[in-house]
Amino acid sequence: MLKRIAVMTSGGDSPGMNAAIRAVVRTAIFENVRVWGINNGYQGMLADDMFEMESRNVSDIIQRGGTFLGTARCPEFETPEGRAQGYEHLAQRGIQGLMVIGGDGSLRGAQKLGQEYGIPIVGLPGTIDNDVWGTDYTIGSDTAANTIIDAINKLRDTASAHRRIAILEVMGHHCGWLAMIAGISGGAEYTLVPEEKYDLDQICQEIHQDYETGKKRYILIVISEGAGSGVDVGKYIEDKTGIETRVSVLGHIQRGGSPSVIDRVKASQLGEQASLALISGLSDIVFGYDRGEVVSIHLEDAVNNKKQLDPEYMRLARVLS
Repeated sequence: MLKRIAVMTSGGDSPGMNAAIRAVVRTAIFENVRVWGINNGYQGMLADDMFEMESRNVSDIIQRGGTFLGTARCPEFETPEGRAQGYEHLAQRGIQGLMVIGGDGSLRGAQKLGQEYGIPIVGLPGTIDNDVWGTDYTIGSDTAANTIIDAINKLRDTASAHRRIAILEVMGHHCGWLAMIAGISGGAEYTLVPEEKYDLDQICQEIHQDYETGKKRYILIVISEGAGSGVDVGKYIEDKTGIETRVSVLGHIQRGGSPSVIDRVKASQLGEQASLALISGLSDIVFGYDRGEVVSIHLEDAVNNKKQLDPEYMRLARVLS
């Protein structure tokens, strides 16, 4: 049984991270385990910026987006010298295990630290992109998807009034989950994702025909940033069709906001299970969900495998467009 652990958030922030931190800390305290919070991710670890946490430190945070511990990029941690410095700061406090909440890059850094120094590592998937292998859900993805839907609902009003083509660019460099979920639930005519090729000329031809026949009064297109620039796609479509086109790039607003009920509850469940596992001395695992059940995934598998977008989503999007 470990008696001293630390928790940190890393990479892009996501709604629900605070709920996860809260669950990790309060579970550890309930089990009479001391827990440290590391400020600003790996940067804080290298700067020795950490503090011992009490229950009151995680009061009044479950409803807040972002992460109260902060997060930052840290290229230095990618070097052996940087990881050595980080581990030294953990060892000075007698910290025996580390909890990392973040995406695949953050988890990969934790894996290296565990391999080099033998410190137990447990991860939680915190990313709005929902792109961590082995889990159906990542912390923050539900809130981000709902933020996008709120934007789509508003864009529909103005697109319909002016008979325009509305294009919404959302986050997702390598994974189109956010775009696909938003496209299906928002009723988009086209959803463009990096996992699937698309033909802009064919899309323009179909749009022109739909307008000419009166089949469509307006068109909504959702595009993942990894599938192309929404601005470039919008200009191309407007030039080809002659139809007024407006582009909205949602940007970092997708990361913010009070977490949804789903993100609060699931992050809390994952945080408790991960905390118990780390205290028990388990290592090299990430906790996630598979068909509604909490599961553990081997850390090496989580960081070395690429999550595939569900082909059923892509099929459904085409059928319902």
